[in-house]
Amino acid sequence: MEKPLRFKILGPLSVLADDGQVKVGGPRHRTILALLLLNPERTVSVDKLVDAVWGDQPPATARTQVSICIAALRKSFRKAGIAEEVIVTAHPGYLLRASGHLLDSLEFSALVSAAERAVQEKRLSDAARHYAEALRLWHGPALAGVTGAAVEDEARRLEELRLNTYDDAIAVELELGHHQRIIPELDATVRAHPMRERTRHHLITAQYRSGRRAEAMETFRLGRRLFIDELGLEPGPALRELHDAILHDDVSPAAGERGPSAAEHEQPRDPVGKPFELPPDVPGFTGRVREMALLDALLERTDEVRGPTAGLITGVGGLGKTCLAVHWAHSVSEHFPDGHLFADLRGYDENHEPAPVGEVLGRFLRSLGVPGDRIPVGLEERASLYRSILAERRVLVVLDNVHSYPHIVPLLPSSPGCCVLITSREQLAELVAWPPQCRVQLGRLTGPEAVELLGRIVGERRVADDPASVARVAELCDRLPLALRIAGARLAAKPHWTVARLVSLLSDERRRLDELSEGESQVRAGFALSYRCLSDEAARLYRLLGLLEVPDFAPWLGAALVDADPATAERLLEQLVDAQFLDVTGADAMGRPRYRFQNLLRLYAHERAHGEESEQERRTARERVFRSALSLAELAHRRFYGGDFSVLHGTTPRRPLPDDVATDLAARPLRWLEAERLTLSALVEQAAELGLDELAWDLTMSTVVLFETRDHTDDWRACAERALAATRAAGNVRGQGAMLHILGALEMRLRRFPEADECFAAALALHTRAGERHGRALVLRSMAMIDEMRGELTRAMSRSTEALEVFREVGDLSSEAHVLNNMAQIELDRGHVDRAAELGRESVRVAEAIGDGGSRSVALATHRLGRVLLAQGRFARAEEALLRMVRIVQDNADMLGLAHGLLALGEVRLGADRPEQARMTLTQALDAAEQVSNPLVEGKIKLVLGEACGKCGHRARALRYLAEARDCFARIDVKPWLERVDRALEALGSERAPALPAQTSTAGGSPDRASTARAAAATSGRRR
Repeated sequence: MEKPLRFKILGPLSVLADDGQVKVGGPRHRTILALLLLNPERTVSVDKLVDAVWGDQPPATARTQVSICIAALRKSFRKAGIAEEVIVTAHPGYLLRASGHLLDSLEFSALVSAAERAVQEKRLSDAARHYAEALRLWHGPALAGVTGAAVEDEARRLEELRLNTYDDAIAVELELGHHQRIIPELDATVRAHPMRERTRHHLITAQYRSGRRAEAMETFRLGRRLFIDELGLEPGPALRELHDAILHDDVSPAAGERGPSAAEHEQPRDPVGKPFELPPDVPGFTGRVREMALLDALLERTDEVRGPTAGLITGVGGLGKTCLAVHWAHSVSEHFPDGHLFADLRGYDENHEPAPVGEVLGRFLRSLGVPGDRIPVGLEERASLYRSILAERRVLVVLDNVHSYPHIVPLLPSSPGCCVLITSREQLAELVAWPPQCRVQLGRLTGPEAVELLGRIVGERRVADDPASVARVAELCDRLPLALRIAGARLAAKPHWTVARLVSLLSDERRRLDELSEGESQVRAGFALSYRCLSDEAARLYRLLGLLEVPDFAPWLGAALVDADPATAERLLEQLVDAQFLDVTGADAMGRPRYRFQNLLRLYAHERAHGEESEQERRTARERVFRSALSLAELAHRRFYGGDFSVLHGTTPRRPLPDDVATDLAARPLRWLEAERLTLSALVEQAAELGLDELAWDLTMSTVVLFETRDHTDDWRACAERALAATRAAGNVRGQGAMLHILGALEMRLRRFPEADECFAAALALHTRAGERHGRALVLRSMAMIDEMRGELTRAMSRSTEALEVFREVGDLSSEAHVLNNMAQIELDRGHVDRAAELGRESVRVAEAIGDGGSRSVALATHRLGRVLLAQGRFARAEEALLRMVRIVQDNADMLGLAHGLLALGEVRLGADRPEQARMTLTQALDAAEQVSNPLVEGKIKLVLGEACGKCGHRARALRYLAEARDCFARIDVKPWLERVDRALEALGSERAPALPAQTSTAGGSPDRASTARAAAATSGRRR
């Protein structure tokens, strides 16, 4: 029987066989073997192995090199006498068979489990033996010398596990009374790991129980100074309580047991009862200039303030409420010559009950000079004596971590010379009966303040070496002081780390809270304390919000998450705001409040959702939001178009909308879409990632009206491409056709015609394959528009006619009006002005038949009719039509439509020989165009504006506008318009008033006003 291999990772990586050391190979072999040993009997993918060896810059041959390394390791094991494969291929990577072999990390885990069982069963001697055997397996830092981020992270985890096990073992030794024996090893461990509070607690306990009280106090003093200097934090409550117990020689606490609280013992005081109980000032205190100035108002006495002044500092855990209160109290200490009282009420301490008010009052009274035997027993008597003593004194009272107003009422002085400063995570609404002169709602540090705080912890040199990474760490910590101090402490303790290394660790959202929740100071623990104080309803809404990856949101989204009405959702959202879990970003375009998360709080909500909600509940809540968004977007599209026109829909069920939300949306559909644009885009992305392809493409198509009208081309492309990827992954032919069509429409809008052709051809083929006649007609309409712009008028008319038949058949009035509109332009291009006018009037008639909501179609049809009338030289009728069109697009806040309408109106007025009025109109058109960033329409306006300025005699201004127009057209390479600019410049250069270029003329060879207008209408009037 072959003898097993012995794998060691609890120290330098090594493999031992019966006849000695097994050769492992070079650094890559060692990294790969280490990762397999860290995951025994589990498949490790090739991608993970590649990432461990080469990080984010693998060579093209990485996968081949991994295979070569695996083969070399197998060969080494065979040479050691192992016939069976230790490393086997298991899709999508490799698996190390640990059974039959020895792996020290597995032995360690088994021994620790045995020790823990022994502790539970009160078999302490057995537990001590198991712990000792487990710790003897270690022979240096885990995986020493093996490189690779994944391996290094696991090595760090193993080291933390070793230290925790060591602390558990020492706790057992203390219980067994082995105090003196363990001191030398404990002392060395504390020196090696000075920031571990539990280990220091054990050493102090062992020293005290061994009769070395002075050494115990010195160990505490050195630790406290280290925590303050390095972290800006006091030691944790366990160490402080142990210190107090030793100070008073009261008890001999066992390791991990709670010593008596400071409130149970008389505090040191001066002989005249002038206490100074403030904790030490915060070293490296940074920023908070505005908040400090607000607190200074507590020093001002006014006639309205008859009692003591009072201040309240609120904020979620980790913002530095206590630090601010203590720092301000130290800065104004001279204003309170009779003393300073401080009490931590422990309102949010999960490990301890809130501090009993009677005990706090007893301590305050002793600090104020009252002998212990004269302190009353009853709470009311103590409060009365306390207020009487303060009646003639000027004392500052700081009450920290207050959970509720009733808890602090007996501690509030009544003397006008006193000041009370309260910190809380709640707004303490009951304080209205005892109103504070100053409320400070603490927020995050500013960017520079956060960087400064990090600099004070890690050193200015490391900040100067990589300022970009330091700023990134600050943002990843949400500029939260506690998180910044923890991150800074990690860097300070790891001088060999670059700041970029910490950025890499914190950038992984799945691990960020873990990275910021090590040791005694934990960001996660601070959030948990506040979370437990939420009502059940608010807590559920908070954690479900963590399932959505949206930048901000309105109450309707919260209502959908918890399946409630918007009023209830808004009430719960405001509770979350009061508890500092959400920020209010202001009101949106609909006048509704919008809310958002800070990133760390969003990550914590996500954790809680996955910890407390079943997968079914999480999926159902998300789908309620997605379906509500789809209902809202569909309604907005329908209201804007006057029906389900120019759109295809998928099969996703809609969610009924609350009446008030539907009413508001119906009144202002575009404004609602604008308010929700970023949220809708984020929901499309998340739906696509979750494989909800039908919903993703339907929601995208319903939202395109906003993207198109307000020129949000980046959102347009992002949503369409994400939805297209989802439909392709699902094999959704109809959805693919719809998304390729709207991507083609985007390319056409950007004048990227080859790309548009490709999208339209693919969309047409997919719709034909799916038997989707309406979708096919929509694509044909778009293809005809490109044909018309290229001058391929016969094909454009053929495709338009085919599409028109389908639109009439399915009752798509908006698309029918639109295609008639395009056919009018085709006839105008052919010079058939009368036929163009006939089609234009029919387009207007169809658009007007839509009724409410058909304003967009009416605007497009009226614009085209106005241009046809311009071509006929019927300037008054053209102006009337275009003024109507301008009013419609102004009502819809359609800036691109407004630019086109004012451009046409300016051309009409120029054609009617009113150049000054034309110039003013075109200037307004330019203002509108500059808001939508469309170089083609901007160039057209500047061209005609240059011509108008030339007619008005403003030659220099005309030259400038024409030059700018040429630049616009050159950027998008539209040669016909470049040629028109050149002709206008040539006409201006001859010092003749430039006329609109004519492409048809009268019999005498000189263009008349009507023929000039026809040419202008034919070249300027194409649809945007």
